[in-house]
Amino acid sequence: MRTLSKRLIDPVPMNNTMKISIVSVAILTGLAVIFLPFRMKAKEKTVKQVKEVSLPEDTLITLVAVGDIMMGTNFPSPNYLPNEGVELLRPMHEFLQMGDVTFGNLEGTILNEGGKLKKCSDSTKCYAFRQPEYFVPQLKNAGFDFLSVANNHMGDFGEEGRMNTQRVLKEAGIRFAGLESCPWDTLTVKGVKIGMTAFAPNTACLQITDYTTLKKVVGHLDSICDIVIVSFHGGAEGSSRTHITRDTEIFYEEDRGNVYEFARIAIDAGADVLLGHGPHVTRAIDHYKGRFITYSMGNFCTYARFNLSGVNGVAPLFVLRLQKDGTFVDGKVVSTKQPGEGGPVLDAAKGALKQVSSLTKTDLPELKLQIKDDGSFRFN
Repeated sequence: MRTLSKRLIDPVPMNNTMKISIVSVAILTGLAVIFLPFRMKAKEKTVKQVKEVSLPEDTLITLVAVGDIMMGTNFPSPNYLPNEGVELLRPMHEFLQMGDVTFGNLEGTILNEGGKLKKCSDSTKCYAFRQPEYFVPQLKNAGFDFLSVANNHMGDFGEEGRMNTQRVLKEAGIRFAGLESCPWDTLTVKGVKIGMTAFAPNTACLQITDYTTLKKVVGHLDSICDIVIVSFHGGAEGSSRTHITRDTEIFYEEDRGNVYEFARIAIDAGADVLLGHGPHVTRAIDHYKGRFITYSMGNFCTYARFNLSGVNGVAPLFVLRLQKDGTFVDGKVVSTKQPGEGGPVLDAAKGALKQVSSLTKTDLPELKLQIKDDGSFRFN
């Protein structure tokens, strides 16, 4: 944490025999009366100018963030892969590449074949995601810098799936975090060091309910980085779970964490941006101590195996502008949707924007959010 240092000026020692005339005192007092108001006014004006004047772009970091990504799986059948040569992310390149840093949640392993399948009652219908390695260059070309690998599908094919995912992402130069074997990573852009970590309620991941580890990891990143991003895969799933509860959420008897509490503890520990995913729907956004929180960014690019009807099929792409110490400046919601089997395109109906606006006003009525029809927003 950065604090402003104070310069302490010791008083000049005065000779005991020194006498100050009444005239000198009057003169000094008069000068103080004349100039002190001007000093106070100058300070007030400076503060006002900082608030009103737009910050130069080269003094800001632009972060682009999206939710779940699963571009197709060859398990249980290659029929769940898009046609050869199709790049599902291509329609969104313009927006994904706007960021100095671009983030997404990789919902599933990267593995061509094999791996130890998780327990399934019927393997032919099992929701286990095994994305072929040829998808990785598509992620890189789209502009992704950071990926969370902390989620329930990263263990679909056991340790082999987790290890291979890490290997191919590392070879591609994409940073990732969220497993016990890779708790955090860093990246430097514009001379600004950015750290990222991720949490989830799943095996081999940093646990979303383990606040001791949360504080330790975030505190460490805060000590070595200018901006700290914390991703979390938490909260109950489905179209009926768009609202945050400010309490622990249980889904299929699994503790999915208290995402409201988690976000605040993370920021108190030194985090600057909280990026949520997991419920497969859009949720509210939040602002705490000058830092940005999104509680769920929904299904961004999820082919064939995801329910994309109604609110499940729309998702925000966030473009966030931050000061170089992580303070939130302003942002924009780019509304996307996934027609057919999936793959993001722009949504002219602005479904995600409407969801963000409505849910934030409902779930966080005390929040002073200014959000416009073009998707731009800021907090008062």
